[in-house]
Amino acid sequence: MTIKHAFRKATPADAPVIAALVESAYRGDASRAGWTTEADFLHGRRTDVTEIEALLSGGNGRFVLFERDGVVAASCYIERQGGACYFGMFSVHPPLQGAGIGRLVIEEVERIARDEWGCQRVEMTVIDIRVELIAWYERRGYLRTGRTKPFPYGDERVGLPQRDDLRFEYLTKELRT
Repeated sequence: MTIKHAFRKATPADAPVIAALVESAYRGDASRAGWTTEADFLHGRRTDVTEIEALLSGGNGRFVLFERDGVVAASCYIERQGGACYFGMFSVHPPLQGAGIGRLVIEEVERIARDEWGCQRVEMTVIDIRVELIAWYERRGYLRTGRTKPFPYGDERVGLPQRDDLRFEYLTKELRT
């Protein structure tokens, strides 16, 4: 039996599926089935349908969906920001993490950024204590920049921090033309 997979651009009807996938990949006990969980240092929600709908209605970005046998198995948000493509909210269904789906999604993001949008690089932010995740991105050619930005403590829309040392670090990858 062959597993079929495809990429597609999300539509507003996908907002509930995307929100549920993001929540399952980052927060709560469901996220512990994968290796990308933030459940040990962030509680509360990661996103909701309203936020996803707002991002879907924006003009510079889109959600990229990866479907496996017709079911959304991964998603990410990308946004054109001048000569760069911002990459975020990357989520792979926890039981499928480690199966190579993430690598396929990254490759598709880079293709869109380079070939469709004409971007020279992809940028992202990662919570800097996520050492394993940063190492995974580094194996895919992303570089730590040393630039950081504070974690938005007090903003329950991004979760309830369980530590007082969270901050984001920028990672970047130059795209070959």
